[in-house]
Amino acid sequence: MKSKSGAIFITGLIAGTLDVVAAITIYAGILNKTTGVKILQSIASGIFKKEAYSGGSQMALYGLLLHYFIAFTFTWFYFTVYPYFSFLKKNTLISGIVYGIFVWIIMNLVVLPVVFPVLPEKHLDFPLFLSMIILICCIGTPIAFLHKKYLSLR
Repeated sequence: MKSKSGAIFITGLIAGTLDVVAAITIYAGILNKTTGVKILQSIASGIFKKEAYSGGSQMALYGLLLHYFIAFTFTWFYFTVYPYFSFLKKNTLISGIVYGIFVWIIMNLVVLPVVFPVLPEKHLDFPLFLSMIILICCIGTPIAFLHKKYLSLR
């Protein structure tokens, strides 16, 4: 993990995997609200719209690839902006929490409304906090700690 691009790849792969496994485990396994395939098709629907839900496992694969693309993008962004924000350097855990919240804000208040202009209204409730906790624990915090590890190996 000495090269920056290698560190970004490994970190994005780990964060993306944690996030998708958490989403499928919680929403499909524990809460029994959907299936893993539907979760991945929902991600694919950002590009393929309604066709994603009738595309079977192929659309689930496209959703998984899109999910990893998003995870790699957020990983690359953290690695890129880190040197410019001194508060990120003070405490890795706090940086990860803040970055997870940032990722939630970008995804839920920017990306999703642009991709899906008609979305249900958001409420301060358990599902909202659960989605934020997943991003903090599976995207923000792992990226922050793996970035710290990368910096220690250079």
